[in-house]
Amino acid sequence: MILRTAAAAAFLLILSGMAQPGPPPLSDHAIAAYAARPWDKARMMGRHQVLGLHNGVRVVVDFPCGDVCPNYTTRVIHYDVAPGPACVRARGVVRHAIIAQGPAASRRPFCVPRVLGTRDIR
Repeated sequence: MILRTAAAAAFLLILSGMAQPGPPPLSDHAIAAYAARPWDKARMMGRHQVLGLHNGVRVVVDFPCGDVCPNYTTRVIHYDVAPGPACVRARGVVRHAIIAQGPAASRRPFCVPRVLGTRDIR
């Protein structure tokens, strides 16, 4: 009887994992619309969010701040893959984000959806 109960519990655990919704699909338009929306630097600084799936790749949003926070918080919308071959497979482009760090700033590369263009992220 214990074996049946354990097997039933394992089966229910598997089913519950399958029932969890994944990130929603995103279109180019949805990504561009999100990027155009205003956002609150103080509320979002230091956060990481999953926006959804685009071209089968997870799109995330990071809000780093490395100096006078929240004034220098930056929003970086990007694929959850490294710049390089994985970015090419995702059909993304590499953009650099300018992240404040003390009295200076650094340029960090990110793989972003092509709809966001190629200019540096400020």
